[in-house]
Amino acid sequence: MAVAKASPKSAAPKSAAPKAASSRVKSAKAVDQRFQQAKRASILLKHVSDPTRLQVILILSEGERHVGALCDQLSQSQPAVSHHLALLRHGNIIAPRRQGKNNFYSLTDTGAELARVVKNLIAS
Repeated sequence: MAVAKASPKSAAPKSAAPKAASSRVKSAKAVDQRFQQAKRASILLKHVSDPTRLQVILILSEGERHVGALCDQLSQSQPAVSHHLALLRHGNIIAPRRQGKNNFYSLTDTGAELARVVKNLIAS
């Protein structure tokens, strides 16, 4: 009995399938990473999609402010300003600091970067 030999041309390389699968996994991870980045950007942009909140970011880019000072600079009531501050705080754009009965706010690193972007947009 003769044993048939497989021709070298008909055999598919064994390493081709794992490389292709690995490439698809890397591609899927890259797509997911881009989606997560876009989702984060979308959330940040929603938090700053109001002129008052943009003003708060620009004011705080000059330094920490007391809520009362922000009310004066924005010509808005304390409840209105506090509402905007809460949204910015939840978006990790500003950070509070309590001193006695007073609340002071400053920009986080994310907020500082947003302030730079806004200033560049205004300047152009």
